[in-house]
Amino acid sequence: MTTILTYAFKNLHTTSKWALRFSVRPLSCSSQLRAAPAVQTKTKKTLTKPNIRNIVVVDGVRTPFLLSGTSYKDLMPHDLARAALTGLLHRTSVPKEVTDYIIFGTVIQEVKTSNVAREAALGAGFSDKTPAHTVTMACISANQAMTTGVGLIASGQCDVVVAGGVELMSDVPIRHSRKMRKLMLDLNKAKSVGQRLSLISKFRLNFLAPELPAVAEFSTSETMGHSADRLAAAFAVSRLEQDEYALRSHSLAKKAQDEGLLSDVVPFKVPGKDTVTKDNGIRPSSLEQMAKLKPAFIRPYGTVTAANSSFLTDGASAMLIMAEEKALAMGYKPKAYLRPTYATPKVLEKAGLTMNDIDAFEFHEAFSGQILANFKAMDSDWFAQNYMGRKTKVGLPPLEKFNNWGGSLSLGHPFGATGCRLVMAAANRLRKEGGQYGLVAACAAGGQGHAMIVEAYPK
Repeated sequence: MTTILTYAFKNLHTTSKWALRFSVRPLSCSSQLRAAPAVQTKTKKTLTKPNIRNIVVVDGVRTPFLLSGTSYKDLMPHDLARAALTGLLHRTSVPKEVTDYIIFGTVIQEVKTSNVAREAALGAGFSDKTPAHTVTMACISANQAMTTGVGLIASGQCDVVVAGGVELMSDVPIRHSRKMRKLMLDLNKAKSVGQRLSLISKFRLNFLAPELPAVAEFSTSETMGHSADRLAAAFAVSRLEQDEYALRSHSLAKKAQDEGLLSDVVPFKVPGKDTVTKDNGIRPSSLEQMAKLKPAFIRPYGTVTAANSSFLTDGASAMLIMAEEKALAMGYKPKAYLRPTYATPKVLEKAGLTMNDIDAFEFHEAFSGQILANFKAMDSDWFAQNYMGRKTKVGLPPLEKFNNWGGSLSLGHPFGATGCRLVMAAANRLRKEGGQYGLVAACAAGGQGHAMIVEAYPK
């Protein structure tokens, strides 16, 4: 769903036309800020099919997700990824030698460790004979790591795969300007003093202006925040609705944290510092305080603010994925099956399910406006017919089943690591709440998206 909505919006020319369509359908979550009681569902049909290899998630962990510039600021990405891998090894006691492949996602790469999966694997003690590679697909990089692992197992190439992701926004690469880079490279090639002096004479002070990385699409130069603001405007999502949804996310995350439900978090002893045990971006506020913030991207009339956006985050995650028969032979009790991977409408149709069959929704919250715009699109026959090639709408996810333990707005969003958090949240919620099917979905820069069905493993 998110990929189709993003693509349609990127190709939108008449925002007012959409606003007229959706302004009459306000969507507020003010009356649903609290999670509903545990959902007790009847056992539905399983998605297991004869002669098709079942793929399961045995378990998954993550480091605490921290605001960038805090306790992880002196680390490198492979340090966090190694911590996630080490935590997974301790949690599952899986022998390193049985791991066939390791895949990690990341977005803003550290140039010294471009294949961060390999560096982290070696640091965690995995054999140098175990291959590892790194993928990047914006905010669904960990999702792609997981689906690549699923493909390796489904095709019979592997039985055991570790998939994960990492992001360290505290120390992003800042480059010299292109003119300065060219000058330094040419100086390195110069063979005489005369050549060097000639090159140095071309130096200008503006060569020293650095190139800062931006959370923006290369093809459009638009930041995600600007895109979210336009999306909210097109779907007539108000500032108040966005703030209400963000408050819901933080409130539910705080409740889940206090009740010990975020069991995928493993403590991490930061070298030279204290042990970090929990996410530090969960900060329930009030609508009054949130209303005081100025627009962060489109001034002065934008509705996206720091309070209703996900924040720059450091963190890493890792999951143990196996063929079902391998997991059972090793004595594991899997947490869930991993099912087809498409965008929301496609994954439901592929699985033969409807929105009513889903017991736990875990959607990536890049911005409140992005989530609420998706809600309006999913609940619109007009949008389905004009932009999705469907006769009827997808349907609105019930809030009482949606991101009940918080989401990226409150827990944090390390770009390369969020996908694994979403899947583990769905699997753990299904086990806790007695549900059978979870739906995981996430959007990504470039008009891309990912969705996956998670089916609870029978007790």
